[in-house]
Amino acid sequence: MLALIDFCLGGSAKSIYADPENPKEVYELVKEFLVNNEVLITLILKEDLDVTDSPEVSVEKNFLTYKKKIQKVNQEPLTDDELELRLMELLIPEHTSEKPTFRQIISHSIRYKDESVNRTLRTLDKFAKDTEYETLHLFLFNCNFNDGKSRQSILERIKVERTFETRLGQRQNKTDFQMHLAILESRIEELQKAKSLLNVNVNFEADLAHLNQVRHTISRTSANISTLSIRRQLLEEARDEVSSGKFLGSLDHLSNLYRQATKQVSGIQKSFDDLVTFHNSMIDEKVAFLTKDLPELDEELRSLSLELSRLLASESELVGLIAKSDSFSELESLIGALNSAYTKKGEYEVLIKQLDDVERNLKEYEEQLSQIDDLLFSDEAKKTISLQLMKFNEYFSSVSRELYDEDYGVTYKVEINKKTGHKVYKFSALNRNMSSGKKQGEISCFDLAYILFARGEEISCLDFLLNDKKELMDDHQLVKIADFAIKNDIQFVASILKDKLPPELNNEEYIAVKLSQTDKLFRI
Repeated sequence: MLALIDFCLGGSAKSIYADPENPKEVYELVKEFLVNNEVLITLILKEDLDVTDSPEVSVEKNFLTYKKKIQKVNQEPLTDDELELRLMELLIPEHTSEKPTFRQIISHSIRYKDESVNRTLRTLDKFAKDTEYETLHLFLFNCNFNDGKSRQSILERIKVERTFETRLGQRQNKTDFQMHLAILESRIEELQKAKSLLNVNVNFEADLAHLNQVRHTISRTSANISTLSIRRQLLEEARDEVSSGKFLGSLDHLSNLYRQATKQVSGIQKSFDDLVTFHNSMIDEKVAFLTKDLPELDEELRSLSLELSRLLASESELVGLIAKSDSFSELESLIGALNSAYTKKGEYEVLIKQLDDVERNLKEYEEQLSQIDDLLFSDEAKKTISLQLMKFNEYFSSVSRELYDEDYGVTYKVEINKKTGHKVYKFSALNRNMSSGKKQGEISCFDLAYILFARGEEISCLDFLLNDKKELMDDHQLVKIADFAIKNDIQFVASILKDKLPPELNNEEYIAVKLSQTDKLFRI
């Protein structure tokens, strides 16, 4: 029932059919019942329950979506965003700032979730920041602070910029980047100078190929010359060997032997001189045959020697030409190094610019925040807050004395947020009620006192309180709360187990709905 009322006041439908500890776990039976039967929830808020025609605000909502969705305030169809704004206009008309939101303002009036059931002042969800509580509590205690949204926005921007700054400078800071950039610019200058001095031979590749071809030809020519020279040498050696067989010089001894032989053998007609002449002529013919190729070899060797000389001259010229020039690979290497350097330079320049932007933004935001904080944390502001809390504590302690015969109160202090380093007001209860029952009593005293305080300050608030787990309180205090609520025209709604209900309150006059295991709210 409490969740249904909260649903009409902008709460989520999931609070009705989802597991609070695990919102992804949906009680499908309930959800399907609400959707398939097109259940329409109607909440009517009356300014005075005792006056039949007192002003009303009616809220209608169903659980369907898109075109079948019904969400109206006083019969006016509204979107989700418009619903909160419209309820704010109707129920808390003097509040025109975006922060605190309508849901934040009424969070202490509807206590059925863990966040609000067990805590007196910190009634928002577990993700709420200190600055959100600061804005909410300053509003609740009528401390006239309208820059809550601006301050929260500025602090969020500062947080984003600092997170960005941390990520940018994860490994190095801005000074490191500037040093790297200076070194890189010097390196680029050196590379540019080397590039300008580079003597690039436009025919380098062709010259290099020509040189390789010349060297190849030189090698072949040298090999031919070597082969022909060997051949010529062999022919000369053969000629000399054959020529050594000729009869030259004194042949007297051989001539005497020939005469003695002719005397012994009849029929020999040739003289010794004829034989010598014949022998020498045969030798000369052999020599002539062996040396007939020598002139051709000599001519070929001469030609090859001339060709070799020409090739060696060409090689020398090409080697000199290539040795004096730089290759394209060197140019490409320089260009590659320059491109890499320029890319890195660009990265450093972007990082430095982003860090400059972050510094400038942080300075601007800090100045804006300082303007707000100078007023928010001024002595005058603190004096106002103290005065307003004193007024509230008069109501708070008055209610607590009536219920517990104890003085409860709320105080505040200025703290430095450890994460942001900025000041923040933190409000807390003066009393330290550790037991669950006493804590529930403190919470009820606070809520009842706040309604009286708001009436005294003439600021709007809900005149009803929705509570869960009040059976933890002592019967005596529950009865006193009921009396106090009736006496002060406050609607105090609590879901309590029947066996925990004090006898004095177990009266049909005080009971709106009775539920049991056999008679559940949706009867499913």
